[in-house]
Amino acid sequence: MPEIPLIMPQLGESIAEATVVKVLVRIGDLVAADQDVMEVETNKATMNVASPCRGLVQALQVEAGQSYPVGAVLGRLDVSAEEAIRAGLQIDASPEGAAKNAENGTEHGNPGRQARGSVQPTVRGLPVPAHAAGASFMSPRMKARMHELGLHAADLAGLPGSGSAGRVTIEDFEKFLSHLERHKLTPASSMRVAVADAMRRSWTRPLATVGLPVRLDAILAHRKLSQPKPGPALYALRALALALTENSAPAGRLIGNRIVHPQAIDVGFAVEAADGVLVPVLRRADEKPLAELVQRYNQLVEMAHQRRLPQDATGGSIATVTNYGTFGLTWATPIPLPEQTLVLGLGAGRHAPSWNGEAFVPVMEANLTLSFDHRVLDGGAAGRLLSRVAELMNSPEKL
Repeated sequence: MPEIPLIMPQLGESIAEATVVKVLVRIGDLVAADQDVMEVETNKATMNVASPCRGLVQALQVEAGQSYPVGAVLGRLDVSAEEAIRAGLQIDASPEGAAKNAENGTEHGNPGRQARGSVQPTVRGLPVPAHAAGASFMSPRMKARMHELGLHAADLAGLPGSGSAGRVTIEDFEKFLSHLERHKLTPASSMRVAVADAMRRSWTRPLATVGLPVRLDAILAHRKLSQPKPGPALYALRALALALTENSAPAGRLIGNRIVHPQAIDVGFAVEAADGVLVPVLRRADEKPLAELVQRYNQLVEMAHQRRLPQDATGGSIATVTNYGTFGLTWATPIPLPEQTLVLGLGAGRHAPSWNGEAFVPVMEANLTLSFDHRVLDGGAAGRLLSRVAELMNSPEKL
């Protein structure tokens, strides 16, 4: 009688394994097609594994409480030739095919052999084995070698290991380096390396982003009458500074079990430079009106382009404003700097219909986003802060 494997299915695009919570059948039970045979749990939800067809439970190869990768064989079913064909196994019912069936373990009366055919445990869409642990554990020798080369564990995230529990060994690492030498390599600039290191450290925190549309008509009208003219990002920066003056907790940093509030509202803004990004800082942006900030803002932008920022204009900011709309982007999820909790983003402006109570009228609006450290802020608090920033931007004369 043919056998069909019970396989741990792909339970989600980013799910690589699941833990068996409960086995719902016993060896010898007759199960129907699509009958739940096991209850499994991922890091996102609890789900069931179903039988692919009608059959007799011939073997169970799992233990409750243990985790198994996607594609693992969890058990086997004895099925009829008709069910095997329906499930995708190639069964040749002719006398000439009997020998082939026997070789493949699908001959009738041969339950001790595994069915071989088109149904095989597979994992699709995963670039490395589901069980690979990556460089989650490194021996002192491995650490020394990586330190010598200036590498981080994140650089080996896509490297499957051959050691215990899928760990990356020094031999795996050296083979990886040899493989790299066969590719085209270009040196990364010091700025690119610095940005990469900052983002790597930032990503150790749980980050989230909220967003809402903000009307730009009032800002554009105000800017038209202003001299010198503030840029859109400066309006957003000033609005964020005033909002944080009303409540500085959202810009605080979680250190242990305490929120450390900022001593001053120093806000940075992202400026694209050659092969990287620089973040000049406007000190005490809450204490100076918008008109007084324009000259210093423009000066810092020019210095950043020349990579000649003064020492007092870098570091120590509590939040960053980035105008990704300059690249034509309408939505993005920027990452806060490691020493910050917040980054405010402004998308490209575009015409959109708005209901005025009687009819739809065209307005200019852009998406405003706030990315934040989820340990410090929840969605509600982040949403209230973002709404307050949008409200202040709609009253530019108060900035």
